[in-house]
Amino acid sequence: MKIGFFTDSYFPEIDGVTYTIDLWREKLERDGHEVYVVYPDGDYDPDDREIPVRSLPNPFYAGYRIPLVKRTASLPDLDVVHCHGPAPVGLLGRYYAWKHDLPAIYTHHTPIEEYFHQSVRSESIAALLRKGYVPWENSLLRSFDVVTASTTRINRDVEHVQLPVGIDMEFFQPTETDWYPDPDRPVIGYSGRLSMEKNVDEILRVADEMPDYEFVIVGEGPFRDQLERDAPDNVTIRDFLPREALPIFYSSIDVFVTASTADTLGLSTLEANACATPVVAADVAPFDRTIGSENGARFPYGDLEAMAAEIEGCLDAEWDTRAAVEQYAVHRTVADLEQLYHETSLSTDEAPVETGSRWQPTDD
Repeated sequence: MKIGFFTDSYFPEIDGVTYTIDLWREKLERDGHEVYVVYPDGDYDPDDREIPVRSLPNPFYAGYRIPLVKRTASLPDLDVVHCHGPAPVGLLGRYYAWKHDLPAIYTHHTPIEEYFHQSVRSESIAALLRKGYVPWENSLLRSFDVVTASTTRINRDVEHVQLPVGIDMEFFQPTETDWYPDPDRPVIGYSGRLSMEKNVDEILRVADEMPDYEFVIVGEGPFRDQLERDAPDNVTIRDFLPREALPIFYSSIDVFVTASTADTLGLSTLEANACATPVVAADVAPFDRTIGSENGARFPYGDLEAMAAEIEGCLDAEWDTRAAVEQYAVHRTVADLEQLYHETSLSTDEAPVETGSRWQPTDD
């Protein structure tokens, strides 16, 4: 099939959506499909199947861009459209599918309303934006043939298919290389965007209470400067790592920790688990479903004492965390995705989509 991914989040920016699209494309093309990615242009050299849309810098969220207009006639002939967000490029994909009478699939990656308070200084204005945005996105999602989400945390009034974005278990494995070999100084790590909703400042707070431990924070984002100013002496903040270095990082740290309250699946936590590292996470969705006694521990968000206790508890235990995340292996996701594409394509001409046992729709 010729599959079109329409996304407003893509290289050179690094985030979970970008990695997911890149991984899905790799696996789908390995299975013989042609995958085209339509995305906002930037400082990135595209290949033949990556199609940039002219765009401008985003004044509200550093690192991302605002796409302008792209004529659908300039796009390749596709068999199915898969949109990865509700911003202009995602809307372009929805229009392309409508114009060409193609099946349209939407994957809900991010609860965008939770980011408004970062971009708008007035909390009252941010609240008004949230109040208006969710009904609008509900309406948009209902226009698609199928909506998917990694967990039930979609929080939208729309029937959706629960389809985890998946992790590459072949790539994320324990490594022999160890960046932090000192057994007398445990290393606690985090990798992800350094933005408000990730609550990385909570990691700084717990690090200040645990001076005998080393903390390593990997990432970029709008809060990096503030985090560097506030970081205690036992915290190192470093740039995003090349993807090929991530298994070494995850394998080298003793515990992965996150206080994020805005993840939809928490890819980095599952990647760390795949590298045999336990995870300590806030007791909020989605971690209340993905992190448990087999692969880590949870703490009440904001409870610094409990957070420190769970980190120490994970250091004292033996773990086999890979088994706990095998259910999220990307080969399972891609097999379901191909089935979804096939059945949705048939449904546009013949009959309603028949859902398989592994991706039964969920009504939130």
